[in-house]
Amino acid sequence: MPLDSLPLPTDAELALLRILWRLGPSTVREIHEDPSIDRALAYTTVLKTLQVMLDKHLVTRDASERSHRYAPAVPQEHLERGLTADLLERGFGGSVERLILRALGRERATDADLAKIRALIQDFRTRRDRK
Repeated sequence: MPLDSLPLPTDAELALLRILWRLGPSTVREIHEDPSIDRALAYTTVLKTLQVMLDKHLVTRDASERSHRYAPAVPQEHLERGLTADLLERGFGGSVERLILRALGRERATDADLAKIRALIQDFRTRRDRK
């Protein structure tokens, strides 16, 4: 399935993807025991969610060993671009300006964050002007 046609993950699926991006291919038990996972979440819920994600092509499964290993089928950066594009269109009507202003308005941006943002803007301008 082409990456652009993958469905956006639910919050629960995204939480599991974050663990897989950090750990790499993992068993259900390894995922379930990760410190970032909600302790109230049952092992069987993690397993069922991974099976749904497999059907949605969000993860792959290696069944060559007794304990199957799951891995993200999509790179983190690609999924983040998809989530950002969805938020930009649905939440801000396509306005990059409003999205950035709301994000910066939360007052969490440090001086280092702002310096990185300036560098990204400059890099974007340079690439755009080459076209």
